[in-house]
Amino acid sequence: MIRQNIRKYLDSIPNGVELVAVSKFHPQEAILSAYNEGQRIFGESRANEFVDKAKSLPDDIKWHFIGHLQTNKVRLILPHVSLIHSIDSEKLLTLVNNEAKRINRVVDVLLQIHVAQEDTKYGFVPEELISLIKSERTISLKNVQIRGIMGMASNTDDTNRIERDFIAIKKTFDTLKALPNIGDNFSIISMGMSDDYLLAIKHGSNMVRIGSSIFGCRY
Repeated sequence: MIRQNIRKYLDSIPNGVELVAVSKFHPQEAILSAYNEGQRIFGESRANEFVDKAKSLPDDIKWHFIGHLQTNKVRLILPHVSLIHSIDSEKLLTLVNNEAKRINRVVDVLLQIHVAQEDTKYGFVPEELISLIKSERTISLKNVQIRGIMGMASNTDDTNRIERDFIAIKKTFDTLKALPNIGDNFSIISMGMSDDYLLAIKHGSNMVRIGSSIFGCRY
């Protein structure tokens, strides 16, 4: 079933939109089923589980860390991660930069934006994000490359609310993209999951994170 599911997404997602297969909590065999159909980007959210998988699965997998990243786990994941979606504070951004410098890497990251109505979600509110980039404090961080932003819509059945959240994320991306000190590689809008990815793509997402619709219920 995993092979049919991943094939459906690989064949139907528009050109220019990358699929992150969210494999957290699923066994290596499930990842290999998707891998054998051509999927190469997988998303994990628990540092120890992620590192165990990265060490034993094929080297050409691009591992994305999509969950809340604790500061004491940064050193653990950096040798293996391709893109961190969840930079939710300036402190974490600076720490990732310093640890990347220590191992002589430049790490791609996304800045996590908070627009959802739940207080429990992490991230910068749009004004904080714009202020951070405008301040030029990020220019001195040579070992991180800010590739874009990641955001989640409110956990609700209200389609209008979900659309408003996606519109707000895209608007913030456009504002940041226009700033003179943002890099040319700032190009990723990571938003949309199994239940709302089509709406996210409609509103500008070019990276979607899909898990349960591919792998089924998590154990």
